[in-house]
Amino acid sequence: MCSIQIEPVIETQRLRLRRPRMTDAARMAKLLNDRDLARMTHSIPHPYGLEDAQNYLEQADDADPDSRALFVIDHPEQGPIGVVGFDSEHGRSEMGYWIGRPFWGCGFATEAAKGALVWANKTWKRRYVLARHFSDNPASASVLCKTGFLYTGEVRLSPSAARGEAVPSRMMVWLA
Repeated sequence: MCSIQIEPVIETQRLRLRRPRMTDAARMAKLLNDRDLARMTHSIPHPYGLEDAQNYLEQADDADPDSRALFVIDHPEQGPIGVVGFDSEHGRSEMGYWIGRPFWGCGFATEAAKGALVWANKTWKRRYVLARHFSDNPASASVLCKTGFLYTGEVRLSPSAARGEAVPSRMMVWLA
């Protein structure tokens, strides 16, 4: 008997969150080759090229779906505008995301994160999810607060590939 793997898709009011495809590589490379965006993330180096995007997408495709979930944030008119995802270890999930600079300030990150959290709760049965933002990133702090995350009071040093150093990060938790 043939089994068909159904691709998870999350529909929000203005966006569609879907599994990444290799055809997303060029668009991702274009959006991520932005120093101001990359420096506010943990793992995105700068400069960021097509090969970086292709390698990232290959790793995402090989990831264990029980411990890692990655969604491209698709806008119906603009195409891919960012990514939201979860890494999970020992039942603890952490959410991360990025949105391309042309789409900053439009509420897309908050909308995508809310949709992804509903998915994590319903599909993965997560009752809490961790997140962090660099202390010098008030925009990400705002997104996480609007999404329902609460500060834990903990500040950790977290790596930033684009900065080449560890940066203070404020830890947050979302409770279902």
